[in-house]
Amino acid sequence: MAAKKTSAKGLDRRKVVAALVRDRGDALVVTGLGSSTYDTFAVGDHDLNFYLWGAMGGAAMAGLGLALAQPKRRVLVITGDGEMLMGIGSLATIAVAAPKNLAIAVIDNGHYGETGMQRAHTGLGVDITGMAKAAGFPSATTIESNADLQRWLAVFHRKPGPVFGDIKVSAVPAPMKLPVRDGTAIKYRFREALLGKAAFE
Repeated sequence: MAAKKTSAKGLDRRKVVAALVRDRGDALVVTGLGSSTYDTFAVGDHDLNFYLWGAMGGAAMAGLGLALAQPKRRVLVITGDGEMLMGIGSLATIAVAAPKNLAIAVIDNGHYGETGMQRAHTGLGVDITGMAKAAGFPSATTIESNADLQRWLAVFHRKPGPVFGDIKVSAVPAPMKLPVRDGTAIKYRFREALLGKAAFE
């Protein structure tokens, strides 16, 4: 049986994620299940990256928790469209909580990458930017070109949040690069980088 062809239309996902983390400074980064974790690890591992394994739908809420606990730090969530759709109710909770230090980037290829590249709702017309706006996000944008991305990067890193961006990327897969898969190790590495060794004493 011939392999499914995927559309090359859209931005290069790996280049998009590289641009998102390039000027992160001391921001805390939470990545969603699957390809957004692989992308973020591939473009540069960091002790302040919190990679989610097997927690589909939880990235935005994990970001909210961090943003509320660390109000002086920028929190960046990088996740996929399938993962965001699984936790779509989180947009309402985040909008109500209104953390000024939280920004969410959805790497949207219109497919469910972890289960066989089936067409996802965003590839069939569902507008998650519109959902974020309806929930009450003061800033929600769809990014479809490199020019859009360059304009939006400053919003992602500096504009008072909560900020939401749906970035349309190609469905062509990028080479898989996996970070450590030990959730306990990820947690303790992140915690020590954020709070110092004193947090364990």
